[in-house]
Amino acid sequence: MLSRCNLISVSLLTLSLFRGFAAAASDDKNKIGNSTIDRTVQLRTHSIYAPYIDQDLQNRWWDFGADAYVNTNKHIRLTQNRPSQMGWLWSRLPLTAANYVIEVEFKISGESGHLYGDGMAIWLTKERTQPGPVFGNQNDFEGLAIFLDTYANTRHGYSFPRVSSMLGDGKTSYNVGNDGDGQDIGSCTANFRQTNVATKLKITYVKDSFLDVKIQYRAWDEWTDCFRKEGVNLISAPFLGFSALTGDISDNHDIISVTTYSAVLSPAGAQRDKASTSFFSRGGSSGREPASGSWFGFFFKAFLFAAVCAAGYYGYEEYKRRNMYGGGNFGGRGGYGGGFGGAIYDDKRF
Repeated sequence: MLSRCNLISVSLLTLSLFRGFAAAASDDKNKIGNSTIDRTVQLRTHSIYAPYIDQDLQNRWWDFGADAYVNTNKHIRLTQNRPSQMGWLWSRLPLTAANYVIEVEFKISGESGHLYGDGMAIWLTKERTQPGPVFGNQNDFEGLAIFLDTYANTRHGYSFPRVSSMLGDGKTSYNVGNDGDGQDIGSCTANFRQTNVATKLKITYVKDSFLDVKIQYRAWDEWTDCFRKEGVNLISAPFLGFSALTGDISDNHDIISVTTYSAVLSPAGAQRDKASTSFFSRGGSSGREPASGSWFGFFFKAFLFAAVCAAGYYGYEEYKRRNMYGGGNFGGRGGYGGGFGGAIYDDKRF
């Protein structure tokens, strides 16, 4: 019976530890101030995959134009590796979700290893399909632009390729000659051109809270933080678009897939500690310091485990002592000194 109780205790503790760490990881990933992203719902109207078009050579939710063309097996190519090309892809409907996650798989490639450009852009703007000089879209735009810039038009203290972003007010022009230096709300350097893995960009926006951008370019499922901007308010109901531009130098600029989700938040201050339903608590972590709370919970559970082992050992020694001196048989029958019979009786009862 004693070994069985110990086995049960170890199993319950292991389960509790696993669930506690799983909940902590979930909280770290989804924590947003006093609330969390409870779930996401994919938006078909703002997602696109191969083969991209239907039998009528159209797409119900998207338009593409200028030099862009569709390879139904591979990608939507905004520009070919040729000079002076421009292409675009735009959603037909505005994005009405207040909070959303957009994951874009793209590819920028070409034959040249040292001179290439100019890059492509992701747009969340008030207007759509307005060709212009800013990576193939209009200047003086209103909304958010995220630039995947592969060519430096002037010298900078950072290197290219580069991811940068700008909030347009509809009046301020993007400084193309200076690569928007000083106009960005967040940026990072990332060598996303000619990679050996799928290159992806993930944009997470929560209204009145933050804008977060991550990029995958080093390894599969390895997301690198690019930038995070707190207190950002984007325009409501923007159109989602992509555009690219080449000049004297060029590259292939491809959109492979776009997946957009509406993010549903839990109520503010809701308890997200799923481990609270387990057999041991996480040590009262509030979620604001998930790392320290997780370690406290781990040591607390380790202490409980040691206490259970010590109590089990003491009980076993006491059991042997009583049997040795005939002091009791732990539920034996009729006061007989046979402690073994008592163990069988307890096993049947419990």
